[in-house]
Amino acid sequence: MLKILITGGAGFIGSNLCEHFLEKGHKVVCLDNFATGHRHNIEPFLNNGNFTLIEGDIRDLDTCNQAVDGIDYVLHQAALGSVPRSINDPITSNEVNVSGFLNMLVASRDANVKRFIYAASSSTYGDSEALPKVEDKIGKPLSPYAITKYVNELYADIFSKTYGLETIGLRYFNVFGRRQDPNGAYAAVIPLFVKQFMDYESPVINGTGDFSRDFTYIKNVVQMNERAIQATNKEAVNTVYNTAVGDRTTLNELVGYLKEFLSVLDPKIVSVEIKHGPNRKGDIPHSLASIDKARKLLGYEPTHKIREGLKEAVDWYWENLK
Repeated sequence: MLKILITGGAGFIGSNLCEHFLEKGHKVVCLDNFATGHRHNIEPFLNNGNFTLIEGDIRDLDTCNQAVDGIDYVLHQAALGSVPRSINDPITSNEVNVSGFLNMLVASRDANVKRFIYAASSSTYGDSEALPKVEDKIGKPLSPYAITKYVNELYADIFSKTYGLETIGLRYFNVFGRRQDPNGAYAAVIPLFVKQFMDYESPVINGTGDFSRDFTYIKNVVQMNERAIQATNKEAVNTVYNTAVGDRTTLNELVGYLKEFLSVLDPKIVSVEIKHGPNRKGDIPHSLASIDKARKLLGYEPTHKIREGLKEAVDWYWENLK
């Protein structure tokens, strides 16, 4: 039995990680300030004797120190996501994503945790046009959010080299799946489009819809976090990995898949019109990951490609948004 701290554990990715490791019989501590996470995401775990909730903010070092007490592994998911949010409010994004991240590193170092595994981001590739994206070749960041996630990698590297804290960064590529919030100004595209289709509202695609992404289902992300905990090869730690499928889908294709799956559940969705708007600031045209490094060093193999993941996600939203 391990004792695992999941920061941002009430969020979309964090709550899926909480659920997985509780099912495996581990002790899980969730740290969340509920700025973007939701209590209903962790409600099923509150009566589990192996689950502990700490309501607090990673910007407070004392809270971080409390959270890491007796912890074996930290899965650091807490952050303010969204490129547009960071463009609108770069100061808060920096406070949470950089200062909060540094607090967690310091607390983890001082508590002698075995390994600090953190959510990095594909946004770190910035203006690099090379495809597929390979971990050691990045460009210049295109948004304040991307800068914060790159700084995370630099800090993690320094803490590994200077203090001996084992770190692994997981560069998430467009993660989607159950519990991803469809509401709010910064809702991710898949849950937003699903909700709009279900409400017979026209989804608005930014640009022509030819931009492509390596959409990654949540179960693949959970697998990567677990393999990062389990890694025993020295070559596998103190580095970063693409966390993706290794395949890309255009926004037009994505909307087509969603419409296909949802129309089976509600035939009226077939007639919902799709609209196009302007491109979004800070967006990169194409994203495709090489997952060779994760396969080689972590034994990672994605279980869900885009269609399998979307089918599961659509079924979940249908059950929970109706």
